Amino acid sequence: MSQALLSVARHTTADGVHVVALAGDIDHTTAGTFRQALTPPGESAPHTVADLQDVTFMDSSGINVLVAANNTARSHGGSLRLAHTPTPVLDLLRIVGLDDLIPLYPTLEDALAPPTAA
Repeated sequence: MSQALLSVARHTTADGVHVVALAGDIDHTTAGTFRQALTPPGESAPHTVADLQDVTFMDSSGINVLVAANNTARSHGGSLRLAHTPTPVLDLLRIVGLDDLIPLYPTLEDALAPPTAA
């Protein structure tokens, strides 16, 4: 049995948004890596965008990490947004109702765009 792998690439935009690109499986063996990846460096980036385009699998461990990261971001006046969510992961988010709590965007560019005033 092979252990699941999760690759992470991180950077902070000029606007101070913490961007995380993930690739691989998000499950109990990679939940710690996922949690760390979603944690912005210091207090300088309360807003995080996770690009899930190359995530191949997510289980309840990933859901738990997303809920905790969203709650932490909000408690610090920030936000968590998800971009490029693959269909199997999107289906899981919808089943558990997380799509109503965390904004989902079709592209990274859309997720990074400032909110429009109504």
